Amino acid sequence: MPELGRIYWTRQGLRLAYSAVMVWLAVAVMSALMAKATPAVGAGPSAAAGVLSGMVENVVATVALPGVAAVVLGIAAAVITGRDVRRRDPVRRFTRQQRREGIARSGGQCEMEAGFGRRCSRPAEHGDHFYPWSKGGSTSIQNFVAACARCNRAKGAKIPSPGQQERLERRRRDYLPPSSSVSVGERQSLP
Repeated sequence: MPELGRIYWTRQGLRLAYSAVMVWLAVAVMSALMAKATPAVGAGPSAAAGVLSGMVENVVATVALPGVAAVVLGIAAAVITGRDVRRRDPVRRFTRQQRREGIARSGGQCEMEAGFGRRCSRPAEHGDHFYPWSKGGSTSIQNFVAACARCNRAKGAKIPSPGQQERLERRRRDYLPPSSSVSVGERQSLP
């Protein structure tokens, strides 16, 4: 669970930082455009060109720092995505045996969260990678979660939060024998 928490919060932090930088960038551009440009003496095309060049200089000077921050965050996101691609399990689909075992383990019922921490009551139709395959999740019974079609579509390729993992493991204690492992989620190691 600590690894999933670290990954989840790192990505949430990157999203928040990127959103903050984009707002910073927008505010910087707007304030630079709204700043009073010094009007040139006289009227005509040269005065308009002077005002325009003053505005461009203001925008470029104001946008430099948030622009660099946006580029750095973009590079960090590209590095993380590249690591996810290298981490992908060569096997994408669960085997029939894994599907049978995973759905039998769940009692044929969806294991996902329906709301307020309770278990979905619909029948399991799919095997879902708890930690998404596209983000480096392994195609193993440890990472298998029985899911109905609606829950599987709703989750998509999102990385579940540590709280979701904890609640799923707590729910599994209700229907799995005490000798069984309730842990969920497994990630491929980097090659």
